[in-house]
Amino acid sequence: MNDTASLDLAKQLIAQASVTPDDKNCQQILAERLQNIGFTIEEMHFGNTKNIWARRGSSAPLLCFAGHTDVVPPGPLAQWQSPPFEPAEREGRLFGRGAADMKTAIACFVTACERFVAAHPNHTGSIALLITSDEEGDALDGTTKVVDALKARGGQIDYCIVGEPTAEKVLGDTIKNGRRGSLSGNLTVKGRQGHIAYPHLAANPIHIFAPALAELAAEKWDNGNEYFPPTGFQVSNINGGTGAANVIPGTLNVQFNFRFSTESTEAGLKQRVHAVLDKHGVDYDLEWAYSGRPFLTEAGRLTDTARRAIAAVCGVEAELSTGGGTSDGRFIKAVAAELIELGFVNATIHQSNENVLLEDISKLSSVYEHMMAELL
Repeated sequence: MNDTASLDLAKQLIAQASVTPDDKNCQQILAERLQNIGFTIEEMHFGNTKNIWARRGSSAPLLCFAGHTDVVPPGPLAQWQSPPFEPAEREGRLFGRGAADMKTAIACFVTACERFVAAHPNHTGSIALLITSDEEGDALDGTTKVVDALKARGGQIDYCIVGEPTAEKVLGDTIKNGRRGSLSGNLTVKGRQGHIAYPHLAANPIHIFAPALAELAAEKWDNGNEYFPPTGFQVSNINGGTGAANVIPGTLNVQFNFRFSTESTEAGLKQRVHAVLDKHGVDYDLEWAYSGRPFLTEAGRLTDTARRAIAAVCGVEAELSTGGGTSDGRFIKAVAAELIELGFVNATIHQSNENVLLEDISKLSSVYEHMMAELL
């Protein structure tokens, strides 16, 4: 397939140094293209974050493409073979920051829409794009705020395709139909500082916490399900001590995280952690941070449509997966009946010399077009 339109638009977007949350001119470029094929553009800017909600049509079903124009910083420029914001073609690949995550996928959204509308100017249903510039950053004023606005006016999405890079080895091999939730704890265990030779005059918080940690690490939080592995508990940092070899520390700081399935809840995990700490008589302060709720789209029309499109275009049998980190899908699922993530190979995301195969660009755009044709 020869798809210079997707490649040209991807290059235009990559050339914008849109390090989160600065969109530069990406959304303006997209808005102009979409307006030309009958989309109504609604700017939903909050704080320093730019968001657009673009829609064509007013009837159901509503198919939404979602993505982000912001990228992570390029890192040391010396490690790039070509400047990160000067898109370059070599060795059959397109290089540049955002090539895989996820400006090229957004370009494929737009060109797929252009071809579909040209072929079906009076299509049934509606097409929308939800684009933010705050996915790689704090994600406070981006997709979550747009979703709040949509909910407030009764908006509902029937099908949503998030263009995150999901493929493991070849384009189309993996579709994300859910993500685990993320719940972090910042625990301070209180003891009493003292001389290491006089432990009876001190209370070592490391020793106090050790039995509780052993129980937390061994706990079976849930069994997972056919889509999710069992919920996992991991300590990421543990720090105590004054730096002196002869001092029992007065406090211990422990940072930990749950990546949890739909079989567990935020409230349930918190309650169980507090119960273990209290059982072992730990004197503590515990601050929680809930950064992502788990979500799931069970196998159904959207996943089946994606699999058929991938098989037709790529000749690949796609697998469903809920692995990996969080995405903006965690916000959109609140208003989306069915949601998947489907994009490029994720091998080089956030790395120097980020890239995608040139041949995959036309394929992904075609996959999106095939899905529109079946869903609308």
